[in-house]
Amino acid sequence: MWDYLQHLTFWDWLAFGSLLLILEVFGAGGYLLWTGIAAASVGVILYLFPALAWPWQFLLFGCLSILTAVFWWQRQKAAAKPSDQPGLNQRGSEFVGRSFTLHEAIVGGRGKIKAGDSVWLVSGPDLPAGSQVRVSGQDGVLLKVEPA
Repeated sequence: MWDYLQHLTFWDWLAFGSLLLILEVFGAGGYLLWTGIAAASVGVILYLFPALAWPWQFLLFGCLSILTAVFWWQRQKAAAKPSDQPGLNQRGSEFVGRSFTLHEAIVGGRGKIKAGDSVWLVSGPDLPAGSQVRVSGQDGVLLKVEPA
């Protein structure tokens, strides 16, 4: 094995890079993509410079793996922009600040309001059904209300 690693050819590096890229297709989440590109790059460099010693090949592979991953991480960080729909997939957050009529009285700190086409569980001070309440916050699926 040691003898094999000391005599790698550009085909070995290209095959290793291809294997990593194929494994990336099965859902590695980007981790193998940049390592695979680095391995393929070492294969190309070894094709251009066939006398490159094996320690330099491994050092080059390690450096390229780190550089490509850091480059992509910084590019992703710079490209991140705030969402134009910050409340997306946060059901109930659109009700905060709005007023509703109690569907069921709040007894023991729990009651229900009808918001849109859904009935929501609410917590707040005890109030009779039909009272106006304002949603002041959210705790999971429980809306926090106060008298309007």
